[in-house]
Amino acid sequence: MTTKLAWRNLAHDRVRLVVTLVGIVFSVVLMGMQSGLLVGFTRTTTGLVDNARADLWMVPKGTLDVDLGGPLDERRRYQALAVSGVAKAEPYLVNFARWKKPDGGTESIQLVGHQLGDVLGGPWSLETGSVDDLRRPDGVIVDRLYAAKLGVSAVGDTVEINGRRARVVGFTRGIRTFTQSPYVFTSLPNAREFVGLPSTTVGYVLLALAPGADAAAIEAEIEARIPEVEVYQSAAFAESSSSYWLFTTGAGFSLIISALLGLVVGIVIVAQTLYASTIDRLPEYATLKAMGAPNSYLYRIIVTQAGIGAVIGYAAGIVIVIGLVFASREASAAPVLPVSLALGLGALTLVMCIGAAVLSIRKVMAIDPVGVFR
Repeated sequence: MTTKLAWRNLAHDRVRLVVTLVGIVFSVVLMGMQSGLLVGFTRTTTGLVDNARADLWMVPKGTLDVDLGGPLDERRRYQALAVSGVAKAEPYLVNFARWKKPDGGTESIQLVGHQLGDVLGGPWSLETGSVDDLRRPDGVIVDRLYAAKLGVSAVGDTVEINGRRARVVGFTRGIRTFTQSPYVFTSLPNAREFVGLPSTTVGYVLLALAPGADAAAIEAEIEARIPEVEVYQSAAFAESSSSYWLFTTGAGFSLIISALLGLVVGIVIVAQTLYASTIDRLPEYATLKAMGAPNSYLYRIIVTQAGIGAVIGYAAGIVIVIGLVFASREASAAPVLPVSLALGLGALTLVMCIGAAVLSIRKVMAIDPVGVFR
């Protein structure tokens, strides 16, 4: 009975209902897109770590971000292999380089070199070509999202990296980089040649552990045995990389502020819209009080109306957000809407709507029902 009356009360004035729902929908879209951009940014900063399939990362001491590692002597790899519980230790290199396009323009890239024949650290989401094609002495794989930026369009296109010829042998799909210097994958020997590094220099060592090995104990043992290195479990290194970009750079901080402002503005819009909607219905509530309706009954009606508005507004808003996320999937900075975020937005919308309704209840309770008949 309460739900039916609440819906009739809402639907009685269609214009007022539409205005209320538009406010809720706009809030959901605003919060969803701003939060989605922040999630997308965070995932972009940790893409290499999340997809390297390594259990541990051995990095030069002081390294906080996967994109900004320093040189490491490859003999550290063999020292790590001597530690009990380490099944694999593979060299890995990430280094900035200059990419000269076929038309003569130049772009900054991040060259990623990995050990061929191993599952650790290679490219993922391959669209065309294969990792084995990187055995060519000049072979590279780029992402389709950055093909136009890099001036290439098909397998076989030739460019220059730091003055050395390179040939595109494959494309990935959806591997983004926050720095806007696209990741370009190649073999470790090729990467060293392109950037002019000695054959014993690497950027990182990726470690795979034997089944049942204690990651924390191995991490501590390697750091104790090998000087000038730090060891991170993959999740910890991903968190370090995202924290570096989020909290120590202006771009990351701006995204955090934008997401927070989106939440604040969304809350204010919902609160103001529902509060105004409730106040506009004061005569109806006064009539119910004059007819003897107890305060608890009015509470239920107001909260139920808020809940109905939240459900309808959220449903429409999240559909729009999903559409916008899908439409921007090919953008270099694309929002992401994981299920947890979508559910969180639903819960937040419901809480905001009910909270706004509760704020207006005091005004409703102060109504003098006698005034209805004056």
